[in-house]
Amino acid sequence: MSLSFEGRVVLVTGAGGGLGREYALAFAERGASVIVNDLGADTKGGGKSSAAADKVVEEIRAKGGKAVANYDSVEDGEKLIQTALDAFGRIGVYKPSMEILRPLVVHLRGSFLVTRAAWNHMKNQKFGRIIMTASAAGIYGNFGQANYSAAKLGLLGLANTLAIEGRKYNIHCNTIAPVAGSRLTETVMPPDLVASLKPEYVAPLVLWLCHEQCQENGGLFEVLRQKHILRWERTQGYIVRQKNQSMKPEAIRDHWEKICDFTDATKPANVQESLQSMVSVLSQVESQGDVGVNPAAAAASAGLGSGIDPVMGQKLPPTTFSFNHTQCILYALGVGMSTKDPDHLRFLYEGHPDFGCLPTFGVIPSQAAMMGGGLSSVPGLNIDFTQVLHGEQYLELYKPLPTSEIMLPAVNTYSGNELVCYNQFSVFVVGAGGFGGKRSSEKAKPPVPPPKRSPDAVVIDSTTRDQAALYRLSGDWNPLHIDPSFAAMGGFKAPILHGLCSFGFAARHVLKQFADNDPSRFKAIKVRFVKPVMPGQSLQTEMWKEGNRVHIQCKVKETDAVVLAGAYVDLHGTSGASPENLSQGGGLQSELVFAEIGRRIKDAGSELVKKVNAVFGWEITKDGKKAAQWTIDLKSGSGSLHKGPYSGKVDVTMTVSDEDFMEVVQGKLNPQKAFFSGKLKVRGNIMLSQKLEVILKDYAKL
Repeated sequence: MSLSFEGRVVLVTGAGGGLGREYALAFAERGASVIVNDLGADTKGGGKSSAAADKVVEEIRAKGGKAVANYDSVEDGEKLIQTALDAFGRIGVYKPSMEILRPLVVHLRGSFLVTRAAWNHMKNQKFGRIIMTASAAGIYGNFGQANYSAAKLGLLGLANTLAIEGRKYNIHCNTIAPVAGSRLTETVMPPDLVASLKPEYVAPLVLWLCHEQCQENGGLFEVLRQKHILRWERTQGYIVRQKNQSMKPEAIRDHWEKICDFTDATKPANVQESLQSMVSVLSQVESQGDVGVNPAAAAASAGLGSGIDPVMGQKLPPTTFSFNHTQCILYALGVGMSTKDPDHLRFLYEGHPDFGCLPTFGVIPSQAAMMGGGLSSVPGLNIDFTQVLHGEQYLELYKPLPTSEIMLPAVNTYSGNELVCYNQFSVFVVGAGGFGGKRSSEKAKPPVPPPKRSPDAVVIDSTTRDQAALYRLSGDWNPLHIDPSFAAMGGFKAPILHGLCSFGFAARHVLKQFADNDPSRFKAIKVRFVKPVMPGQSLQTEMWKEGNRVHIQCKVKETDAVVLAGAYVDLHGTSGASPENLSQGGGLQSELVFAEIGRRIKDAGSELVKKVNAVFGWEITKDGKKAAQWTIDLKSGSGSLHKGPYSGKVDVTMTVSDEDFMEVVQGKLNPQKAFFSGKLKVRGNIMLSQKLEVILKDYAKL
């Protein structure tokens, strides 16, 4: 279906020739009403004539299109927009196209003034598309074009901010850096090259970015015949400052290669991501005093903006927090527990003989004290909740939490006179500062990176689209997690999941995997929040057990982005994975693969049943002993995946070690070679095993 602009009003500046003319003709051809703006100046900005704009208008009208001319300067932005309103009653798309070597004020200020004049009209109609025109000179710099380069890169900065501010009003702003034959390029390029760089090769991208179907926002595109999107890239850098010591230029010199090494480079997409690692480095230097450390070894915290000061040395006013079993159950549901899992019932049913409160509920009373007025009592700290992001969290329990109580929450939380738990919050606020206190604390619990080996266990758990809406009922009422407009003001495309909700997911994964869901074995948890999670995404918790400490890292399964890092859970009275735990699949890499197989069956089970019509059994071994049992039923109903003993009939059973299984599904070990070498043992109808390719294909995603 072709893209139509019927009913849309488009303003194109500099439309008397070159790219601008091509845009105007293309929009009009697809039904748009076009305002053709052009001063009629020469390539140096001199002279003025209406002929160029009039000629383009005549071309459009001759083809049956709708267009009017405007000869005002872009510095008279209100006049340009008024022309659109007078002629067509509204304005929907603004495309500045300036190819004249004019001073910075015309390029940058002109685009700003026209945009400002159109902005409220676009807001009121809940639609707008703006395309700014930068150039290679602005992105990369060019000899002899200082003012032009400054203006063009300035337009990119303007566009990026408009993209953030306009998102909640359905106003999108993108930037293009075109290379095309025009009045300007024909003076500096050979004629044959100019002929090959036709403006008509640029216009299709502009039309797509301006269409209502296109949701791209805040992008930067280089445009020739081939289209490219650009992004910023940053090295991991190198920390060369020691605590309480000055930084010497010699230290920079000595580590210059590492500072400039783009191996494992990051790609920050917004201010929040840009400053994450910087806040992490500040925290690390202040708390540990490390010298010469690659910041990749330290997990990034989620600090925001400039003027960030952790609240240190300030006491919150005393408050009281009352709760009963209802709040305990609501919290458990908020962090993803479900009656579908029988093990969860002890946290969801007050009549269960082992009914208890999840240990991470211990953050709720203290958070209620902070967000319910505690932070606002700190002198000089004025909080804008669109600019608040949770950086780190530490929770330590001194006894299992009761299921109903009146508590006095603060850093230390008491039940009566008895200390129940201790919390450390690291919260970063854009622009906040000046309230005194230290920038760090020697009492801060530092994050700890995980071991450099494969995780002992991996659990994948899906959040729901309403996860944030449910979790906020436990007391975090920040609109950032529910109101799209509020989230947009904070720079997010949609409301994000609470960091402490992801925190709760990860903690209960550890509790089930290594503590048999026994809250009394939970001692403490520390996490650093790295990136936000969107409700509906799946959380993948990777766990490494070392003694009584379980190191954890949590990722978004769909994007592989790390969201919790430098994290760990300390347990009471456990000395490693028990045989019972191992027999349930704990500590196996194959867990991750079978979880993916389960999702594939859920998504396309009926189709798979038609193709396969068989039941497969898997026995996964570890160190020569059976460690897990799985059954893939692709014969009945819409298919299913079973973990543990299976009472039905199995057509073929395969026995393989966890390590060899992973080699097979990753394509590193040929199944036939594994069979003939004795690594893969098969019982039953061996020919059916060939049908497994249907569910094991695309192993990279597995």
